[in-house]
Amino acid sequence: MVIPGTGSDADNVTRAFGHAAATLGVELVALEPTSALVDGHRRGLDRAAAEHDCVLVGGVSIGAAIALEWALADHVGRCAGVFAALPAWSGDADSALAAASARATADAMERNGLEATVAEMAASSPDWLAEELSRSWRRLHPEVIGQLRDAARYCAPTPARIAGLTVPLALVAAPDDAIHPITVARAWEDAAPRSALVEVTLEGWGRDPALLGASCLDAYLRVEPSAGRSGISADGRSAASPSPTTAATERRPRGPGRR
Repeated sequence: MVIPGTGSDADNVTRAFGHAAATLGVELVALEPTSALVDGHRRGLDRAAAEHDCVLVGGVSIGAAIALEWALADHVGRCAGVFAALPAWSGDADSALAAASARATADAMERNGLEATVAEMAASSPDWLAEELSRSWRRLHPEVIGQLRDAARYCAPTPARIAGLTVPLALVAAPDDAIHPITVARAWEDAAPRSALVEVTLEGWGRDPALLGASCLDAYLRVEPSAGRSGISADGRSAASPSPTTAATERRPRGPGRR
């Protein structure tokens, strides 16, 4: 099950993670944002997971954080791992650049209108990103305004909470992405008992939308190599009913002094 980032939609994460899901031979469930962004995704995860015995969860940006939060609260052993692409912050969002950007975008849409905000964004963004956000913002408007504000208030899992994660955490981050600082992904990797981080570039992602999913799959298989041979399970056993997959990354070594 995959969750899009704020201002994005199921179409985006389907393109990002569809090939990875096909490689694993599992069903991809991509969640659509609702007017109540965070709670809507929580409910969506619960509904989708209820239909499967074993699931991978993940997403992009805030989607990665919500998926990780869900995995941390999963007490019935349904979750086999988390694919976290481009996490934006830990804990409160007060000082996070991504949250400030979300608030500013919502303000601009309310003040100047959708098309003026799209034009301003496109003028300062790479062509591939401008095209993607223009599409999704227009599709999600006007609900996207409330979604942006909801995201900017979200309290993400902290490293202290992540230390209690019992399933693999597959991370992807880009050193050239200021909105999603790689330091956040590294902190999550350090905290999680079983984790791997793959580094990509925004330019590479722009050329290949499936890069996030492929990289997450790479990271996951480094932590849980048996999944590539026998399906998905939290403990290396074949899943009885493998489910949705998500996310992308490139591996960092584990152990002391791994910077």
